[in-house]
Amino acid sequence: MKAALSRAIATTLAALLALAPAALAQAPETAPQESIQIGLSTDRVAITTDFSGADLTIFGALDNADPFISRQGRYDVIVVLEGPPRPLVVRKKTRVLGMWINTQSETYINVPSSYSLATTRAWQDITYPDNYRQMALGSENVSVTPLRAEGDRTTLAEFTAALRDRKRATGLYSERIGGVHFLSQSLFRATLHLAPNVPVGTHRARAFLFKNGVFVRESSAQLAILKSGFEQRIYRAAQEHGFLYGLGAVALAFVTGWLGRMIFRRD
Repeated sequence: MKAALSRAIATTLAALLALAPAALAQAPETAPQESIQIGLSTDRVAITTDFSGADLTIFGALDNADPFISRQGRYDVIVVLEGPPRPLVVRKKTRVLGMWINTQSETYINVPSSYSLATTRAWQDITYPDNYRQMALGSENVSVTPLRAEGDRTTLAEFTAALRDRKRATGLYSERIGGVHFLSQSLFRATLHLAPNVPVGTHRARAFLFKNGVFVRESSAQLAILKSGFEQRIYRAAQEHGFLYGLGAVALAFVTGWLGRMIFRRD
């Protein structure tokens, strides 16, 4: 009885092992995950003295996009152009004896000098607020690091809010809700704003892909913003020959003052 049962079990196992490769061959492959790519028409932008701001267009594409999800509009894209990080000092003025005097200050390190963003839809329609905070998306969530992180939390929060408000007031931090448009099920176009006072240097463009409110993938590219013409020559001279540039500036101020005195003096 036991021998017969053992032979039956062995035969069953042999049959299952023989069928396993065929079953694996017929099993459907896992669909590849979506990814995102962005491209810039140029890797550098030259600005002149009369530059008054402009719109920058970035094109992108989704790879392995699900047509069903695309038709339902459940893919969302957020595109960010972030300027080079620089240290920044925020000062607070207080009225003392009828005069406004700087009485407090906080120094921040690695603050993005500019931050332009565009989205497919309103913030609340893409994902949850916690995700934006974790990914530092949006001008309210831009990562800024105080030099003295151990300071009073209330004071730091006040200065950080003032930093962001000042950046927005000067146009360096901007958001364009609905600035990303899908041209097809997989191709999209993003329009970002460049402020008139956009800083020179290497800027980083980043695109974030969301599906049904879940972050999927990120892609990035670099963009160099440079001065051109006479302003570029002056800027380069100041950077490469600082001492001589300073002497020239003092001499120019002296000559201008002397000429003004000679022209407008009263005899």
